[in-house]
Amino acid sequence: MKLRIPLLTILIACAVSVNAQSNNPFQVYLEPMNVPQLGGLQAFAFGQSAGKWLVVGGRLDGLHRRQPFAAFDVAGNNNQLIVVDPQLKQKWSVSISSLPVAMQEQLSSTNMQFHQQGDYLYLIGGYGYNTASASRITFPNLMAIHVPALINSIIAGTSITAHFRQLIDQKFAVTGGHLKKINHTFYLVGGNRFDGNYNPMGNPTYTQVYTNAIRKFNLTDDGTTITVTHLPEIYDATNLHRRDYNVVPQILPNGAEGITAFSGVFQPTIDLPFLNSVNIDSVSHQVNPNFQQYYNHYHCAVLPAYSKGKNEMHNVFFGGIAQFYDSSGVLVQDNNVPFVKTIARVSRIANGNMAEYKMPVEMPGLMGAGSEFITLPQIPQFANEVIDLDALQADTTLVGYIYGGISSTAPNIFFTNTGTQSSASSQIYKVYLTRSGLTSLPHQLNPQSQGSMQMQLYPNPSQGEFVLKFFLTQVLETKLSIYSLEGKLLESEMLPSLKTGENTLNLKFHDLRPGLTYFITLENSSEKITRKLIIKP
Repeated sequence: MKLRIPLLTILIACAVSVNAQSNNPFQVYLEPMNVPQLGGLQAFAFGQSAGKWLVVGGRLDGLHRRQPFAAFDVAGNNNQLIVVDPQLKQKWSVSISSLPVAMQEQLSSTNMQFHQQGDYLYLIGGYGYNTASASRITFPNLMAIHVPALINSIIAGTSITAHFRQLIDQKFAVTGGHLKKINHTFYLVGGNRFDGNYNPMGNPTYTQVYTNAIRKFNLTDDGTTITVTHLPEIYDATNLHRRDYNVVPQILPNGAEGITAFSGVFQPTIDLPFLNSVNIDSVSHQVNPNFQQYYNHYHCAVLPAYSKGKNEMHNVFFGGIAQFYDSSGVLVQDNNVPFVKTIARVSRIANGNMAEYKMPVEMPGLMGAGSEFITLPQIPQFANEVIDLDALQADTTLVGYIYGGISSTAPNIFFTNTGTQSSASSQIYKVYLTRSGLTSLPHQLNPQSQGSMQMQLYPNPSQGEFVLKFFLTQVLETKLSIYSLEGKLLESEMLPSLKTGENTLNLKFHDLRPGLTYFITLENSSEKITRKLIIKP
């Protein structure tokens, strides 16, 4: 059988662990709220001042369509600058048409990288329509916006032109990455340069180049002149080949600032998300070999919180798109990488070990991809905007909001998407963090998150021929067993000729009955993983 990458679903039988209360550091719950006349938006940038949000760029529609003439069409551009007061539930907006064309184009683009430092919101890159080339490009620009002044001008209805500055720099031609800071240095992490019109049909209407890098730079800004000093970049074509993912500020085990890149698409040799994460400090980056993230692979709203007293870092991911999701206690692997409802927590304890937990609450629908978590400004935070968990005094605290993102009508719509199967959400959710009372509700540990075998079995269902892929950090005697649905052992054998790293086996089962479900188990002295095996009728 030839190895191929199918677009089919794999059901995984996964032990569900009910953890002790110490593994439930907090609960989150969501309360929907609406701001009148606020439209839907996804893949946008934002800043805030005095409790009000400034929302810039992004798309007014849902998942990009496959048809080249319709994908990322100009009608879906957000050509407004939007101000939201979530407490008063008010919204103001103004057109960007009074600005120079170069500014208009970047401000109406999607997937810009952004970071707010003091009063200034810095925007980098973004993908959108370029008039000069009559095509879509990744913009080679950095833009600075004075957030308080612009918000005041939009509310007052006065001129906005004085509040923007823009410069050209080809190193900033990036989309789908993230802009973060460690101490005083900016880190432009991952992403790609995508020039031309999107076309998934195999026609060469675009060029796509991943940065494969962390581009570091220092920035000085006196309010008139922006000076950028580029520093040596970190290049890693294997581990930094990522876009459309989550990069989250962290407090590291040694108490220093850092950031972690979670998941991302696509792996260099296969059109599936990364499962591993990359920890980044002020000196270098390191792939975490002992942690795999199975939920929440695409960019979504993320809440970071740190307990200094316990030296524990927690990251809560809200929905989005993922290769895995939970169904009635069974972990499901779907290589179509569908929209999901999962809210999951990735926690790092004092010794540096990480684990993933499915939280007992879900998103209200298949939503979250391209949304943002906006922290309430008065919430105690560290200098890098991580919430100070120990400083929250109340049992229940409103810590921020989730706004926007893609809302989908079904998990897998990419191959049938005509523009009506998804939309940009206008929904706002208040995000509450509860320290007690609800903490007896179990967080379900995904035991594979702390494993290393990363077992995959596909296509599934099939007529008896499967590809089994798994990793070994060291060569161990590994046994393959097949069980009936009732748990009866049908066959067991030791696997020959294994190696360190990725192992791929072609399996063909002759005696399994069509239409029935079996279990296949891979076991060695380090790990034991079980998958459901479905034989087609």
